[in-house]
Amino acid sequence: MPVLFEAPPPKKQPSKKGKSSVKTATTAKVKMNTTPLTAYLMHPNDIRFETQDPNEEVILFMRQHMIVLIPKFILGITAFFAPLILFPILIRFLQSPIEMPGGYIIVGMVFWYVATFGFFLSMFMQWYFNIFIVTNRRVIDIDFLFFLYKKFGEAKIEKIQDISFRTGGIMATVFNYGDVIIQTAGEIPNLVFEKVPRPSEVVHILSDLTEYHKGAGNV
Repeated sequence: MPVLFEAPPPKKQPSKKGKSSVKTATTAKVKMNTTPLTAYLMHPNDIRFETQDPNEEVILFMRQHMIVLIPKFILGITAFFAPLILFPILIRFLQSPIEMPGGYIIVGMVFWYVATFGFFLSMFMQWYFNIFIVTNRRVIDIDFLFFLYKKFGEAKIEKIQDISFRTGGIMATVFNYGDVIIQTAGEIPNLVFEKVPRPSEVVHILSDLTEYHKGAGNV
């Protein structure tokens, strides 16, 4: 488990310039670019968001684990081949005295594929745009719903009171993903990073951040 932040330096007597400054330090700080399928990346080089402060650094970028896309992918494959199998069967067993024009069948299949493509594209885009960000100052949960509605939740690092994670089921255990629950102080709603990779590591990173901020606040 990489150590992101060093312990704050011991207290020093105030100098003429006032309180000594506190410097954060990170180790193994390799900047990397994200890809369209990136679900977990430390110190991303190309991540920016609209409310980011000039001196705010993105420590961790996450989406839900890619394993959550597999059931949707299987459903999509099934939906793709369904008309090729079901339409001939329905035509054979639902015989009508009026013969159905072939053009109607073609239009029905085209409508099926367009609707199926749109449905699964929207599910993929929802996975792609629902992201979780940890910076050196706060944690952020950005959700896009139906392409028109965006939900933005955040909590300052110093407001975090408790961090935990939960996993359940064989898939979550084998592929190492789960929910990270962040409990905050006051009226700030709690945040949940759902089905993210390496939940235990995320908890350790957030714990290091909160401990650092507590120590730095006492300097």
